[in-house]
Amino acid sequence: MCNNLVQIIPRWSTDRGQANHGWLKTFHTFSFASYHDPTHSSFGALRVINEDRVASGTGFGTHSHQHFEIFSYVVGGQLEHQDSMGNTEVLSRGSPAKAYGPEEVHFLQIWASPRPGDGNKQPAYFTRNIIDSVTVVAPDNSPLVSLSRDDKGPAPIRSQLWMYASLIDPGVSLVHEHVEKEQGQPKKGYIHLIQTSGYNPGKPSGNAVRISSKSSAGDSRVELREGDGAYLRYEGGHDLKVTNVGQGVAEVLLFDLD
Repeated sequence: MCNNLVQIIPRWSTDRGQANHGWLKTFHTFSFASYHDPTHSSFGALRVINEDRVASGTGFGTHSHQHFEIFSYVVGGQLEHQDSMGNTEVLSRGSPAKAYGPEEVHFLQIWASPRPGDGNKQPAYFTRNIIDSVTVVAPDNSPLVSLSRDDKGPAPIRSQLWMYASLIDPGVSLVHEHVEKEQGQPKKGYIHLIQTSGYNPGKPSGNAVRISSKSSAGDSRVELREGDGAYLRYEGGHDLKVTNVGQGVAEVLLFDLD
């Protein structure tokens, strides 16, 4: 048992920024576009988590992205990617823009701040196909990653951020144990329960997970519904337990941050 709790600070779905543009339905965990909240502008290297739904045949026009590490996590549908380096690819579920195919595409757009001195380096593009419970993204200086464009294992980013994705069946618990990373112990984290039951700008419903931490001093726990998230502050050694307390398969993203 750990000597210290994980401090859990909920970020409720209804408190996120949101917009419905017809072709785009979006939620903003952090300040983005016309949504500005100085108390939720970033967390460690994590700068943007946008949960987007884009109508078929539509998408974002060509626009520049400078000084950020950006990746997409596709939940459903197909997403067509094009960039100024000549990369063109249709990304389906399991791959970390224009909606491609007959159905709406549901994906999370995530931005991370690069390490100091790494923000002006040559752009790079990577694709990974993932299954169930894995490390999706990790720092490019980690021995876990390959710098090949298409390969196994997590996609590399120039940021001190690790992202994990899990599909959790009802009644099942996963434990995220305290692990010393190559660059030192993570100081904080963030967890997000994806809105897989459909677009819902109102009171959260659908799947549910309970996140908890125990120590010799007591325990802390919070229940999240779809679209909810939580800031995590690690006080020394820690573990975090995530339990599916709902009726369906819960899809969870978890970030470790310096």
